[in-house]
Amino acid sequence: MGNPQHPTFDDRTLCALGVNVIKTEAAAISALADRIDANFAAGCRLILDCRGRVVVTGMGKSGHIGRKIASTLASTGTPAFFVNPGEACHGDLGMITRNDVVLALSNSGETAELLTILPLIKRLGTPLIAMTGNSLSTLSRQSNIHLNTGVREEACPLGLAPTSSTTATLAMGDALAVALLEARGFTREDFAFSHPGGSLGRRLLTFVRDIMHTGDAMPFVGLEARVRDALLEMTAKKLGMTAIVDASGKVQGVFTDGDLRRLLEKAQDIHATPIAAVMTRPCVTIESRLLAAEAVRIMEEKRINALPVVEDGRLVGAINMHDLLLAGVL
Repeated sequence: MGNPQHPTFDDRTLCALGVNVIKTEAAAISALADRIDANFAAGCRLILDCRGRVVVTGMGKSGHIGRKIASTLASTGTPAFFVNPGEACHGDLGMITRNDVVLALSNSGETAELLTILPLIKRLGTPLIAMTGNSLSTLSRQSNIHLNTGVREEACPLGLAPTSSTTATLAMGDALAVALLEARGFTREDFAFSHPGGSLGRRLLTFVRDIMHTGDAMPFVGLEARVRDALLEMTAKKLGMTAIVDASGKVQGVFTDGDLRRLLEKAQDIHATPIAAVMTRPCVTIESRLLAAEAVRIMEEKRINALPVVEDGRLVGAINMHDLLLAGVL
């Protein structure tokens, strides 16, 4: 396979080859902008009106791109899945219904496996969107809507390996997905529900109330307490701070590790000094109903490591940076 005597390329030549590939593929994507036209809008409307799902299909490299497009559609509010056209010929065609929309990918538009199932798709009456590089191909002519993803040249110097063409197809698929996302009013919260295990999902689905310390694990002392009492509470609860509350449970201030260090530097008596005299007030708090990501923002902005959690000003919990780290919000 190939010539075992590989020519010697210096670093500059190798980098130049890489740059040429990037420029060639960038030009192929750029050319697509002029093809976002009435056909593209019609394709979007066809999918928006679909009562079923988008069935993406393609062979070989187009199949790999199709899987990614189906995944992107599904995660951005458009139910979609991928079907291999070769497998469709042997039973998987039953996964397609007349309520679906088929999105078929083929650079040539003449892929044998796609043409084999084409009459069956037409017989079902399932709308067909074709994404090809040849507007005169069988697949494009038989489709309800054709999206032209043709490229002037492949980035492969042999003109054989799908490179620019697959990149252009992927970009057109992304254009469809994002246009549909916007049209559906799909939000960050919707995206999070589709990705509960991802970092964005955790950031958008985790609330302060979900991870805060409550009850006996919540550090607090009353306004009448001494510094010694606050120190014992901080040591027991291990959050690096304690809230100071009045008789009604409303937070009046906090006492932190930093406050303790500053107090010790002044050689004040921790047994005699009232906590109300040395606590930090007013203090930063957060409401339990807010996203945990908001707690991260506040802590980073204020350069603090823990927050009292309140509802109507009353202490209901406490949270620190370690809690946020364990919850995967950071």
